[in-house]
Amino acid sequence: MSAKVLRKFFLGFISIHILHHASKEPIYGLWMIDELKRHGYNLSAGTLYPILHSMEKDVLLLVEERNVDGKIRKYYMITEQGRVVLKEARNKAFELFKEMK
Repeated sequence: MSAKVLRKFFLGFISIHILHHASKEPIYGLWMIDELKRHGYNLSAGTLYPILHSMEKDVLLLVEERNVDGKIRKYYMITEQGRVVLKEARNKAFELFKEMK
């Protein structure tokens, strides 16, 4: 199967994973890349940041710039709309996984 096809499927999982972590604490890009790598997703910054920006545009994430060691780092936090989407995504994923198992 082509990597392109698998990538389309996994992009949804990645978005859910981002919302999950952003619901627990503010996240930033490099941390999220490392976290996703732990789960077998090898994303570059050029792939992750457009996803984060799209989620911000869709009002699923809110961004806050913070000065960390003299550099500006963008932290992403879940919004109320993001929480609603995450809850629905969890329900749908749970139902799907029950059926597949």
